[in-house]
Amino acid sequence: MSDTTNAMTDNPTEARKAERAEVLEKASRAKAVTGELAGYTSARKNELLTAAADALMKHRAHLVGENERDIVEGRERGLDESLIDRLRLGEDRIEAIANGLRQVASLPDPVGEILDGRTLANGLKLSQVRVPLGVMGMVYEARPNVTVDAFGLALKSGNVALLRGSKTAVHSNTALVELLRGVLRDHDAPEDLVQLLPCDSHDSVQDLITARGLVDVVIPRGGAGLINAVVMGATVPAIETGTGNCHVYIDGSADLDEAIAIAVNGKTRRVSVCNSTEVVLIDKAFSAEDRSKILQALVDAGVTLHGDRDNLVEDVRGTVTPALLDGLVEAQATDWTDEYLSMDIAVRTVDGVDDAIDWVNNHSSGHTDAVAARDWNVCEKFANAVDSAAVSVNASTAFTDGEEYGMGAEIGISTQKLHARGPMGLPELTSTKWIIRGTGQTRA
Repeated sequence: MSDTTNAMTDNPTEARKAERAEVLEKASRAKAVTGELAGYTSARKNELLTAAADALMKHRAHLVGENERDIVEGRERGLDESLIDRLRLGEDRIEAIANGLRQVASLPDPVGEILDGRTLANGLKLSQVRVPLGVMGMVYEARPNVTVDAFGLALKSGNVALLRGSKTAVHSNTALVELLRGVLRDHDAPEDLVQLLPCDSHDSVQDLITARGLVDVVIPRGGAGLINAVVMGATVPAIETGTGNCHVYIDGSADLDEAIAIAVNGKTRRVSVCNSTEVVLIDKAFSAEDRSKILQALVDAGVTLHGDRDNLVEDVRGTVTPALLDGLVEAQATDWTDEYLSMDIAVRTVDGVDDAIDWVNNHSSGHTDAVAARDWNVCEKFANAVDSAAVSVNASTAFTDGEEYGMGAEIGISTQKLHARGPMGLPELTSTKWIIRGTGQTRA
């Protein structure tokens, strides 16, 4: 270790200055290559994306090895298994990530798309066209797949990716970014189209999200704490991606077996993702037997039920839902608002669709909420009145995903209302500008 390194280690102030300088220097380099990227044709961008996909497959064994280092270190630090699952990069997941890049390459290029146009009475021709945002900062936890997704979507939409991953995934992210930069270098493109920022301290996040003039947008992706810290602390425009607290309402008109399959799939398919079902609302119109069938199906799938025992009383005759409730965990306030990210689910009875809508709008995170019903009026009322980024009608909440929507990868699920909402793909990573073409007109 050099004397300089020792001095920095012994002096946190100097180390902090060096970290901030690195973030701003990389942001400056990112800004410097935005112009070159803006001039790339769709064919050029697709060439780079396809080459990156090929490189991921070629070097997947190395990537899995680096990822295993993160997993071992994570377990040593006591990381929850749901976070380990988010962190894991098996060969199958690497193949899926590579396929996502190829899908992004196959999608229409949004840059240059004409959204509006007209000719004024004075002969001026106006057109509104899509343009890149510029330098796109990503702040994210675990999930090394986001490293590649962000690179791919940024590149195709003409943006430069500035990535601040977490220390939890430092070996995986470093290997992935080195691979991507190598692909760019080998194809005579600037390596700085993608850069990885330091993650030694949380201060580097603040450096990124306050780099006005260098960074054009920041997008946080992770838990509620991370998202709130970025949105509240940013002086750069931020797009808020929301945590998941997804609900399924099972209406009394639903096909019971179909509704059960929707709820079980939404909960158990993959508990560590934001589109996992966390709350099931059951219509009081069901008989005690049918309500018990719904709850038993969840228990049989290995799910622990959380709820209010009094709320689950069958009806005014006082018949209580059967003995399966012996394992019920009494719900606290956070059971109705937070992600479990585990094989747990909150259950509650509601008095019809209006009560369900009111409950969802007051407790959901606004990510994805679903209704299971055969009464189409109920479906339409729920779909129109629930104020969430995505509403599933007779389908699992698990479908809220950029790849499932045909977007290739996604940059995140936006739960805000400006400038994007729901899964964010290529169009959501662009802005617009107006181009006015004249023949010498002047204004009186």
